[in-house]
Amino acid sequence: MRNAYRVLCRAEAIVAGAFLVAMVLLIFLGGVARLAHMPLNWTTDLATCLFAWACFLCADIAWRNGGLMAIGLVTERLSDEARRTITWINYVIIGGFLVYVIWAGLRLSWVSRARSFQGIPEVSYSWIAMSLPVGAVLLLITTIIKALELRRTSAIAPAPTT
Repeated sequence: MRNAYRVLCRAEAIVAGAFLVAMVLLIFLGGVARLAHMPLNWTTDLATCLFAWACFLCADIAWRNGGLMAIGLVTERLSDEARRTITWINYVIIGGFLVYVIWAGLRLSWVSRARSFQGIPEVSYSWIAMSLPVGAVLLLITTIIKALELRRTSAIAPAPTT
């Protein structure tokens, strides 16, 4: 199971990086084509699609690696037990929100299946909307793993001496 998760994480990082590079290249290509008086409007549309997917993939990578913004001004002054409790509360709130995002994203994808993306025929808006539930599933997996690690470290913490 851990090996499968490592492979998933590596694939996620490769895809996210490829999407970010592709976005930059597409925007650059669109700018050069516009400068040459031969605009390629589809480059911006495709870059927008890749941006939606890259945002969620990169958010999961940042969450997994502890790279998201945190304000430790208050919590660093608390006891270890209080910090652990606040972390548990945060994980529950985040998990609940992600479950809602998965449900709402799947619903949005289903409702928008007939809508074309940026007016491009035969490209459904659902391809972009699916970035929401897929990203939320990845973030939920990371949150569950973080919660399990917190539980494991809480279980092996030394008992207070009297």
